[in-house]
Amino acid sequence: MKNGLRVLYFFLFVFGFSVNAASLAEKGYDIARKVKEQDLGFKGTIAQAEMILTNAAGKESRRNLDINTFEVNGDGDKSIIVFKSPRDIENTKLLTWSHILDSDEQWLYLPSLKRTKRISSRNKSGPFVGSEFAYEDLSSQEVDKYSYEYIGEESLNGTAHWVIQRVPIYSNSGYSKQVVWVDQDKLIFSQIDFFDKKKQLLKTLVFDDYQLYLDTYWRPHTLTMSNKQNSKVTVMQWQEYTFTSQLSEQDFQPAVLRR
Repeated sequence: MKNGLRVLYFFLFVFGFSVNAASLAEKGYDIARKVKEQDLGFKGTIAQAEMILTNAAGKESRRNLDINTFEVNGDGDKSIIVFKSPRDIENTKLLTWSHILDSDEQWLYLPSLKRTKRISSRNKSGPFVGSEFAYEDLSSQEVDKYSYEYIGEESLNGTAHWVIQRVPIYSNSGYSKQVVWVDQDKLIFSQIDFFDKKKQLLKTLVFDDYQLYLDTYWRPHTLTMSNKQNSKVTVMQWQEYTFTSQLSEQDFQPAVLRR
């Protein structure tokens, strides 16, 4: 009889744990889905930004760039980053095709070589042009690229947030997991902690200076990526976003990079 009770208690414990884990995963996924859904329908954006790189000694370098983004229904977004200055990086371009389930595709155009290089999926975790942003950080944040877990609620800068954990399920990610703070009112990301393959905190990305466009779409005007292991920081300061329906798939083809 006692052995039977032990088996019953063990079964109830395991079953209860499994149900709880499943519900936490579902809640985490649901929060991420809501964030994505409230941003659907923007069609396309054009923006300019300044990238400020600060090394461990505090020395700064600055770069100016344009970025166009095109919304793809039923798949991940497409984007092109074009560097405008300084001269040694001028006209360097990165084209990204994000995907929901398949591996993202990226091409880098190097004007000094007049050559377009396809970025291998094994190199997605590498730094983008010496910044603290990895190539994979520049893809759109598609919900189904990750598995999820709801961690809890927390106040961040005096505002109520949900905290969720997401684990990349796409191949060759440089991260073991990411912990994301989501503003409960605006349904926007406020902070992401990135953990390396050894499960140590690698980087923290902070989203600031959000502005609301077309009474619908929130866009951060300052992104600060701080590397906790090498003390380097990259800041992206965005200017005004222009929302447009004039962009098309043809504007985001690898052949465009050579123009």
